[in-house]
Amino acid sequence: MEPQSGDLPQGLEIFMNILFLSIPFLVLLLAYITGKVAEKRHYARIHEREGHWLNIPAITGKHLPDLPAVASADLVVGSVVISVDHFKRFLSGFRKFFGGEMKSYSSIIDRGRREAILRMKESSPEADLFLNCRLETSSVSKGKGKVVGCAEVLAYATAVRFQRTAE
Repeated sequence: MEPQSGDLPQGLEIFMNILFLSIPFLVLLLAYITGKVAEKRHYARIHEREGHWLNIPAITGKHLPDLPAVASADLVVGSVVISVDHFKRFLSGFRKFFGGEMKSYSSIIDRGRREAILRMKESSPEADLFLNCRLETSSVSKGKGKVVGCAEVLAYATAVRFQRTAE
């Protein structure tokens, strides 16, 4: 049979089929790479900011040591919504099917907690201590059980500023 106009050579047709079939894998690879880069950058910024706030504790407890006189106490809040990248969403589909811990989401929750606490501290930079620090988490959804793949983390505490003594 003679090739008709518009027919591709067999080698090119095979190449086009392979290319067409590999597009989903290339998209997943791109999602994996961009997600890893974004996560790594976010962790680097978190680590840098945590170093700045390391000397100001955020604590929870019923029994506190003797503290100096309090000059002010205010409610402070820090909130963040962290989204899941497409690669983690893809992996979580397998984990939902087979069951077990969703390790791909662990970094989302970790980053969310740390970022929310940092934002809470940054909202009151003059505080000497953050008392009764609490964290709340929730998932963001479209309604009727359709989860978007985002986690909101809310951190709140009482920012305490001690009275300064004249020296």
